[in-house]
Amino acid sequence: MANPNQPSVEGQPSDPGDASWEDAFREMAGTGNAPTGPAAVQEPPRAPKSGAAAAKTVAAAPREGVDMDFLLDVPLEVTVEVGRTKMLVNDLLQLQQGSVIDLEKMVGEPFEVYVNKKLMAYGEVVVVNEKFGIRLTDIIDPKERIQQLG
Repeated sequence: MANPNQPSVEGQPSDPGDASWEDAFREMAGTGNAPTGPAAVQEPPRAPKSGAAAAKTVAAAPREGVDMDFLLDVPLEVTVEVGRTKMLVNDLLQLQQGSVIDLEKMVGEPFEVYVNKKLMAYGEVVVVNEKFGIRLTDIIDPKERIQQLG
């Protein structure tokens, strides 16, 4: 990225947006006149959007010709929740090896599958190569998942 204080080798800014920054720095330093021409109406670069605003911008962007392969390498945290309960600190301190904690979930109820702490699906526990796994039985509608982001 070019330094907004330094013009390119030819004496012209390397980026059209840099011209307004150069004029502003010169004006602040008292070495030039106020910006004129097209550089005077250019706005400074804005900070990238985040959260729901960014999701809306991406959703509104045309899908043709957009290379989104970089998203395939984004790590996600997948969590399967077996159940929940509430307990007092005193009860927690009394736990020892062999203690049983009663959970609110009933036998046969599907487990919740969360991706980055957002509910994505329900499933049932299976054993695969002597390891636990989860078979997805119901996936949350994509529209509902997007609403969870906002």
